[in-house]
Amino acid sequence: MTTTESSGSGDVSRSMELLWGTGERATRGPKPGLTLDRIVTAAIELADAEGLAAVSMRRLSTELGAGTMSLYRHVPGRAELVDLMLDRVQGEGAHAPEPDTAEPGVAEQAPAEPAPGWRKTVEKAARDELALYQAHPWLLSVNQTRPVLGPGAVGGMESMLAGIKDTGLSDPELISVIIMVSGYVSGVARTQVHAVEVQQVTGISDDEFWRAQEPMLSTVMTSGRYPLMAALSPEAFGPDFDHFEFGLQRLLDGLEVLVEQRTKP
Repeated sequence: MTTTESSGSGDVSRSMELLWGTGERATRGPKPGLTLDRIVTAAIELADAEGLAAVSMRRLSTELGAGTMSLYRHVPGRAELVDLMLDRVQGEGAHAPEPDTAEPGVAEQAPAEPAPGWRKTVEKAARDELALYQAHPWLLSVNQTRPVLGPGAVGGMESMLAGIKDTGLSDPELISVIIMVSGYVSGVARTQVHAVEVQQVTGISDDEFWRAQEPMLSTVMTSGRYPLMAALSPEAFGPDFDHFEFGLQRLLDGLEVLVEQRTKP
């Protein structure tokens, strides 16, 4: 899959206004049928179904039953729309901690459940991010090296930091943990998404693909040239081993060594 879009490639100031609710003003008269929320929702649904390349202002106007120029009254263009789509899906399941706004004299609520700990926080974040890529494969076709930070992205980072802040790591190291985990997850997700894509494009299943190679590989493996490969068990490349979870746990094991060093009395 090739990168076809870049976050932050449009009018960044305008994207920020729209993301943080300062860009779309309420007007007098009847509530309009076309809203920014509807446009972003339709764009995400279209990208989920047909890929990001299918999303254009003209196509969205058709899907929404509105004139193309009507969309431009809400969002400047496709680049800014991609920023809004990214932040919307990044905010799925991300809940930042609510500030303590209790007034004096108001009865206190039941104590909150204990924090899950940094390891479970990172595990959940990794699994949630993988599920996000599986639900929205088009995310992998967006260059996010310069993200436009809206409520979804900031809320997700806030939630993650709340769970890992007691690890004894410095602020740059905390951010590095987020980058490290995200990089691992996106790599696994890319492989999974490509596996689905190649079957759709070629019409050939995984079983059919590997069976086509079997006669030649059987000859090669009995030649004695590759003894280690030939000695691998049939389960070595089987579908039952969870490579994602294995890698995630090893990543966390390594991080745990550092956390224990930093938090040691």
